[in-house]
Amino acid sequence: MSTFRESDLPGIGRKFQINARSGDKLVIVVHDDGKREIHHFDYNDPEDSISMVTLDDSEARRVGAILGGMVYMPKALESVDVAFDEMKIEWFKVEPGAKAAGKTIGELHIRKRTGAMIIAVIKKEQAKIINPGPDQIIYEGATLVALGERGQVKTCKRLINDGSI
Repeated sequence: MSTFRESDLPGIGRKFQINARSGDKLVIVVHDDGKREIHHFDYNDPEDSISMVTLDDSEARRVGAILGGMVYMPKALESVDVAFDEMKIEWFKVEPGAKAAGKTIGELHIRKRTGAMIIAVIKKEQAKIINPGPDQIIYEGATLVALGERGQVKTCKRLINDGSI
């Protein structure tokens, strides 16, 4: 079982400790100046740091996007979600026979009807459309990236695939 702990480091920043299911221990220190340190500990001696990487703010954000699936989504995953407090980003496929296939985001009034926003469309051939406009067509088999509160994203997914709200 994995565990996550966080603690304040007065005058330095915040410390995040992850004990992964694999048995690995990772500590991330986010400094108040934006610098991040990532420490990896010895599997057999969880008190012995065996490696450390220091990243500046932009490098850390890029690594975070990579780990969070914003840059590349493994083909094995049908859907992925990332939560930010009340907000959620979810990737989901437009199913074969989806009611929204062939219609535009504007025609469907997705944001008005569900409260969620489609922030990216990834076509079957991996062409990416970031921040699509209302004229963007929803393609069967495409992966949509939706942003909203949990219920809004769930409703958006139903609207796209079932036509129901």
